[in-house]
Amino acid sequence: MATSTSEDFTVQTDPFRRELLAHCYQMLGSVHDAEDLLQETLLRAWRAYDQYDPSRAALRTWLYRIATNACLTALEQRSRRPLPSGLGAPPYDDPEAPLIRGEEVPWLQPIPDAMLGDPAGILLSRGSLRLAFVAAMQFLPPRQRAVLILREVLDWPAADVAAALNMTTAAVNSALQRARTRLGESGLGEDQIDEPADPGHRAQIERYVVAFENADLAALEKLLTDDALLEMPPFLNWYVGREAYIRFIARAFTLRGTNWRMVPAHANGQPALAAYTRAADGGYALHTLQVFTVTDSGISRNTVFQDQDVFAYFGLPERITGAED
Repeated sequence: MATSTSEDFTVQTDPFRRELLAHCYQMLGSVHDAEDLLQETLLRAWRAYDQYDPSRAALRTWLYRIATNACLTALEQRSRRPLPSGLGAPPYDDPEAPLIRGEEVPWLQPIPDAMLGDPAGILLSRGSLRLAFVAAMQFLPPRQRAVLILREVLDWPAADVAAALNMTTAAVNSALQRARTRLGESGLGEDQIDEPADPGHRAQIERYVVAFENADLAALEKLLTDDALLEMPPFLNWYVGREAYIRFIARAFTLRGTNWRMVPAHANGQPALAAYTRAADGGYALHTLQVFTVTDSGISRNTVFQDQDVFAYFGLPERITGAED
């Protein structure tokens, strides 16, 4: 192809890169895999660009079709990416019991909002990127996952989905119904996928920061819902309920000290905090990235990641100074 064609391809496809990355992430549950599949999508599109007919499909639709099929091919060789609470009962209910690492599990990863731009402008609502939704999607067979995203997230007509996935319209409708049923069985509630735009929700996270940095367990407990869930991939342990949550935080304070700093972050359209613990040299060392689900009743979920790859995607510094001390 001539250079002008190459330049035209770049100009025409660049506006869709971020939303295609989000689409691949929804399918795969991994930022690394999503980046790889975005590149695979663009490579496939480049090779077929001279055959693209805009009278048959909009460029965006054509690219999504390529991306979806590239993801389906990739998923033939990949395992699902769960969170600990999706793997059945925890190994121990007692927050004082040993933590057990699940090194063999390819865990679901959070995705930084900064990689996606404004989700409302590139996809639809942030709800479709929230951790609870993406985690629930991991338990759908890949083709059901694709149908659900194309029909209900991207709002494609059933006939267009059928054409994209080489299925009949009846098969698409059947797959969508099975996917909806499976998601319903997962217990995914509206409060887990709505965008946390309420200023009161943000205020709850701000209060959580103050309480955590002050090691104020009573204040932390008041911010939680009755059924608050705490999970910490790569550990298999997870805890439900205010008492278990607070007992585990108390254990963390005993083991790591009570001098912490919390730095705001944003993941999957949700509030997040990078937690730093006091180091021997007087600074603060990066410990975890925590992603929250906030409802009108309080903080209902905290998914805590301790993964160097995740830290790198969020551009989190390994140390901060804590200059105010």
